[in-house]
Amino acid sequence: MSQSDIFEPFEQLITLRVLGRPLKVPERNSILRGFQFLDLEGISDGEFCWNGECLNCQVTIGSGGREKPVMACRTYAADGMEILKISDEIRRAAADLLGEYETTSE
Repeated sequence: MSQSDIFEPFEQLITLRVLGRPLKVPERNSILRGFQFLDLEGISDGEFCWNGECLNCQVTIGSGGREKPVMACRTYAADGMEILKISDEIRRAAADLLGEYETTSE
């Protein structure tokens, strides 16, 4: 399976702030696809339905001092987006990627 089979077409990488750290992901893709871009094997092996029904990919984004829970599989990444909390399943699946980051949710 090639990247063109997995990711929406993109021309550049954008920056997300995940748990306070900048990560570069492809534009025009969901947050979960962005995590998959960074850790293909880990996220591909995760327990995700990819359609928002399982709730395993819930993240909390911050905007204007407010927090909003969203499904990472249904929410497109935006340049400068701040992800404040991630689900236990994303944390488990992306352990190699996020292992060096503070991953405790509150």
